[in-house]
Amino acid sequence: QVQLVESGGGAVQAGGSLRLSCTASGNTYNGYCMGWFRQVPGNEREGVAAIDVYGTVTYAASVEGRFTISKDDAKNTLYLHMNDLQPWESATYYCAAELSPCRPYEGALGVVNYWGQGTQVTVSS
Repeated sequence: QVQLVESGGGAVQAGGSLRLSCTASGNTYNGYCMGWFRQVPGNEREGVAAIDVYGTVTYAASVEGRFTISKDDAKNTLYLHMNDLQPWESATYYCAAELSPCRPYEGALGVVNYWGQGTQVTVSS
């Protein structure tokens, strides 16, 4: 079992920045691909950014160049730096983990084994 806890969400004006964090606990010695998803009520959850066990990153086209995913293995923590946020990106952001072998694609994981509880991001115009 792996537990994921997100933090860092909040309210920001358009063009602003936020950094989300996701701390993992439990059986974290296993290799996992990690990712960030977001969801607006009534819409499907979409992959935003992901990183594999080797550190290779992938992003959704809509966030390429503005968002950066990174991880600190020593702290079991995943990050998402978000710049130039726009109102349409207001959503609940979720941290996710997929057990290796895994190959993230266009910011999304394949089969998600674990989800965090989500953190709200609100961008005002």
